[in-house]
Amino acid sequence: MSQIRQAIAAMGTDLGPDMLAHCRALFDAEQGALSMHVPVTAADIAYGPHERHRLDLYASADTKNAPILVFVHGGGFLKGDKGGADAWPNANVGRMAAQAGFLGVVINYRLAPDHVWPGGSEDVAVLVDWLKANAAEHGGDPDRIVLMGTSAGSVHVAGYLKLAGGSHIRGAILLSGLYGYTPLDQRDTLYYGETSLYSDRMPLEAVASTPLPLLIACAEFDPPRFQAEFLGLMQDRLARHGAMPRGYIHSGHNHYSMAMHLGTADRRLADEICAFVRDTTV
Repeated sequence: MSQIRQAIAAMGTDLGPDMLAHCRALFDAEQGALSMHVPVTAADIAYGPHERHRLDLYASADTKNAPILVFVHGGGFLKGDKGGADAWPNANVGRMAAQAGFLGVVINYRLAPDHVWPGGSEDVAVLVDWLKANAAEHGGDPDRIVLMGTSAGSVHVAGYLKLAGGSHIRGAILLSGLYGYTPLDQRDTLYYGETSLYSDRMPLEAVASTPLPLLIACAEFDPPRFQAEFLGLMQDRLARHGAMPRGYIHSGHNHYSMAMHLGTADRRLADEICAFVRDTTV
């Protein structure tokens, strides 16, 4: 673990395809082995009309009335995939959920620039409706749904709270998201549109004010903007509610590795996530 930490620290806080590939290489062996032991239960189920409205399910054979942990992948609004039998990134979160006794759900959603704001959050809403109607058939309890996203996926989960509130879910887990506490990045306009619309379209108010239980996390080597967003949301929640939500700063990890390592021997964040799911779905 110390060698992985050293390798991640040496990468710094930048983002990009090379860094993403380096992070994947760090966990290929361990996650590849997990893929063999925890296969997908059901793959490429349609939860909506678009070709990107697809989900994979992960559960043990005896799963029944289990809490549901949904994972929404990142990718800067422009790319990303739920993974599967031949590609473990993002699928590893579903496998982690299954090992914890949950029904793990990993989804794809529509991508920018063809599908702009609030497309990703609308897809999460369609997914929640599908789970309400169908999760029981797959061993999940439709009244015990927790949404979890990383990066752009975290933005879409937060946006779901803006669109639909939190009445249909039990909690939300936000890893390295953008909520509206920092200025717009030019890349973000491909999803949000022109700069003048940015503040109205960000989910800041919904996430800061919701009474829904939240677990908010960032990584030690997240880019400074994501760390500022984490701190801004924590401070805002404190000011509005008189208390911070559950929060976690993941030492030794970066923007990519924070989700990629879930399911490995480094159980720190996984234990936080699983405890949050159990506590909010009692």
